[in-house]
Amino acid sequence: MMTDPNIGRILRNRYQLARLLGQGSMGRVYGADDVTLGGVPVAVKFLSQTLLNKRMRDRFEREAKTCAQLGQRSIHIVRVTDYGVDEDDIPFYVMEYLKGENLSELISRQPVSIPRFLSLARQICLGLQCAHAGIQIDREIYPIVHRDIKPSNILVSQDASLGELVKILDFGIAKMLQAENSSQTNCFMGTLAYSSPEQMEGRELDARSDIYSLGVMMFQMLTGRMPLHADTHSFGGWYKAHHFQIPRSFETVNSGVKVPKALENLVMSCLAKSPDDRPQTIGEILKAFEPLEERYGIGRQIAKRIEASLSRLTVNPDPKDPVALSANDVCRIAAWPANMPIAEIVFPKPLSSSQGNIATLWVMFPQREIQKRLVCTRYNQFLFLEMPHPMVLWLTVLYNREHEPRWLPCYLDLKTDQGSQMARLLGQTGQYRILFFAQEDPRRCTTVLTASIASAQCKLLQDWAGMGQISRLASNAAMSKEHLKAAMEEIKPQILLKLEALYQETN
Repeated sequence: MMTDPNIGRILRNRYQLARLLGQGSMGRVYGADDVTLGGVPVAVKFLSQTLLNKRMRDRFEREAKTCAQLGQRSIHIVRVTDYGVDEDDIPFYVMEYLKGENLSELISRQPVSIPRFLSLARQICLGLQCAHAGIQIDREIYPIVHRDIKPSNILVSQDASLGELVKILDFGIAKMLQAENSSQTNCFMGTLAYSSPEQMEGRELDARSDIYSLGVMMFQMLTGRMPLHADTHSFGGWYKAHHFQIPRSFETVNSGVKVPKALENLVMSCLAKSPDDRPQTIGEILKAFEPLEERYGIGRQIAKRIEASLSRLTVNPDPKDPVALSANDVCRIAAWPANMPIAEIVFPKPLSSSQGNIATLWVMFPQREIQKRLVCTRYNQFLFLEMPHPMVLWLTVLYNREHEPRWLPCYLDLKTDQGSQMARLLGQTGQYRILFFAQEDPRRCTTVLTASIASAQCKLLQDWAGMGQISRLASNAAMSKEHLKAAMEEIKPQILLKLEALYQETN
């Protein structure tokens, strides 16, 4: 067996190739270690040596730049961090290392349950919605059509913060709308079984072509089967199937699967032969998911997974617990800092007690808003972004059914001593106090709530703090905050579903 000469090789004095992860028609992907950042795992994709012409080089570079922009705006698209050419003049780009399985492997075992389907499909849609919204080139926005949506291009990984995290891969044949000469002759590009009728014809495409491919994939996720059957696995066979064959019903292909009629109708509408008869945007599909998500939630298994991150209100600390009393006493006598405005704001602050430092989150609300949340569930989540500046989003959610959820986000800059120390303190103690101050009387803390942090998140916080201190990246803290803020907006619906599922379990 021949040894791969690339294994052990170091690219640009930074990326040491460790193993071959996969090989396709466009090139090879290697697992590598970023030695500059202490061995952080990354993936490196090379363009195939058989495709080293100008047209393919340009396409490869465009794929890298497309994923770089989209990956910074959506956590559901693979993120590219670097691009270059090696000493043999072969282009490569570097992307985040994703450990998981593709959706094709997942479906091959069994159809996806309704709650899990809704979670996975929503994430796929959010990634597609970001691509269809487009990227900016020379101050112009160009929508992106993926053109190759299929299960093998969807990766499902386990994330300590989010549970199952979905990423869309391989923008190698993505189409940048209006960025190319529209008079040129188009040829078919895509995967036969998932291509829309207009894609088979080589016509100009828009987002509705991806929606057709998504429909095929959603049908397959729910039933384990394909909605169409080609007589022969050839271009002609699939051309006839996509143009003239009526999609099979869910009952026909798998009588053991029970799918809500509203969901079946949605999937079938995505499979309409004419683009005008499909949902016109991904937003329409996300909207159609909402009543289904309210009905089916996300399942008991996810609720159990987040129980460690949630804690119920303890209005009166146990007087037999001197540690708890001491910590709460310190919090209750805390005074609002003179340099902070009297306004609805949130910020982190460590406090000293006889038992050591306490991690605290300071919140100012009107008194009526504090009263609404004296009894509530607290949920916390931490998101980390290493580039362009190491930063943690620390998100706390106050939730009860009587009132709207209150989102309390704050940011820890891991290049500062204060941010790094707070991240370590949270990771070491596994909990923090939330101090409420009323705008009407801000002199003293009115209420203290305690929130617990899951053990997996504690370990990540300590790891992130270490990475932030050794990182040489410190270019743009404001940009990292914006990226994390966008990621938070994307996961808000998932968080609300988790909280609702937990509420149903405990009430």
